[in-house]
Amino acid sequence: MRGRKVCPMCEGAVRNIDYKDEKTLGRFITERGKILPRRISGMCARHQRQVGTAIKRGRFLALIPYIAGHEA
Repeated sequence: MRGRKVCPMCEGAVRNIDYKDEKTLGRFITERGKILPRRISGMCARHQRQVGTAIKRGRFLALIPYIAGHEA
């Protein structure tokens, strides 16, 4: 049995997740462009919601691609 995952955002004392930070958000997107689920990313519910919202905002503003391989 494995130990419990710790939220990487709580561990780093991140309060808010910025939609303009492509590098951080890129860690939570699959190679196909989908948002990683909470059970895989290991985030708490609060940060998972914030990351999802930030990724969707970044996609809308063409900072992050909707589909892998399609650059803005």
